[in-house]
Amino acid sequence: MNTKKNLVFPLLLAAFITLIPAFNVSADEGRYLVKSTKSFWKNALGARHNFENGFTTELSDFQVKFHRLLGLEIEPVKVLQILPAENVESVILAPTESPTATPKVLAPPRGKKVIRPVPSDQTPWGIEVIYNDASLNKTAGGDNVKVAVLDTGILTSHPDLKARILQCKDFSDFRNPVINGKCEDKNGHGTHVAGIIAADTGADGLGINGVAPAARLLIYKVCGNNGLCYSDDIAAALRMAADEKANVVNMSFGADSEIPLVFDAINYAISKGVLPIAAAGNDGPFLDSIDYPAAISSVVAVGAINPLKAVTEWSSRGINLSTTPYVVEDHDIEFAAPGENIESTYNNGGYAILSGTSMSSPFVAGLAAKYWQFASENAAAATRDFLHVLAQDLLPLGDDNDSGFGLPIVPVEPLP
Repeated sequence: MNTKKNLVFPLLLAAFITLIPAFNVSADEGRYLVKSTKSFWKNALGARHNFENGFTTELSDFQVKFHRLLGLEIEPVKVLQILPAENVESVILAPTESPTATPKVLAPPRGKKVIRPVPSDQTPWGIEVIYNDASLNKTAGGDNVKVAVLDTGILTSHPDLKARILQCKDFSDFRNPVINGKCEDKNGHGTHVAGIIAADTGADGLGINGVAPAARLLIYKVCGNNGLCYSDDIAAALRMAADEKANVVNMSFGADSEIPLVFDAINYAISKGVLPIAAAGNDGPFLDSIDYPAAISSVVAVGAINPLKAVTEWSSRGINLSTTPYVVEDHDIEFAAPGENIESTYNNGGYAILSGTSMSSPFVAGLAAKYWQFASENAAAATRDFLHVLAQDLLPLGDDNDSGFGLPIVPVEPLP
């Protein structure tokens, strides 16, 4: 009798292995976290990303049910999404268009005319507000700082960005967990975010200024062309950014609940000296509406303001008035930055005007790069504290639910 029982599992296992090829191509596949660290299961199911408590893979509904019968703990991988503001008009400019400026005709190679798209303003209103200078002509800073941009990728050939890209990796491909040297942006969101951080006006000086134009960008494509981002891809990219010695990570995406894979990866990155910064979300004006990962106290949560320095109605709010003043706790908003009608680089080689806290977060990420506290033993924590010092209080006054510490800006005079 015992011999028969002992044969049950091997027989089931053999049946499962036989069925793998047929069901790996099922139309109802989904991404799952298998909570096992055994090499057998990783090899049998094809591990995508490995984590301390298991691995992720693509499984059909049949495979999920079958493996649960075998005692495996399996749960779906949660999905986040990029955070442009809804119901706010966006202006996508053609490569040869700009809102008010005339495209520049450059010296033609081999007798051909080349039209260089230019922005309507090389220092748009958001840059001027962050720099606290309405007559600003040029930005500076970010030398020797690595900023990881986890987003939809980037247009690597954009004149204002191509010199800023240090790494380009795609975590969003379904067949390969990571593709080096590929980060094509077919959405536009990632290119826009990257430009806010580090656009350098291009070799010809005709383009747009980012907050920290000397920063180097680690472009990690973790979101698909539809703007959806699998949490295991994000977690893997966060860990790689930390291992690649990124200083700052910008995350302009969110979800309604905390995701353990991402939470653990953020803690890993912080342990390696990374400062994570994230968009608060566009679910305002409702109290306690900040998305994750921004709602985590170890992540800098950034809301949005308009050109009047007023927090937009749609910017997510925190619970600051019910927590300790000027101490960042879970669900607190930390800063507000420009987020409405923001002009930046786009994936058509030109420029676009977008709105959302997705645009606000990279302003703060760029400022963190500009003022990275290299001399400090804990540079990330010191930089975060310095951003608090730079913050200009916004209405309502104090550590409020709308803007927290306020709007961080470049000081008119160097601080003591």
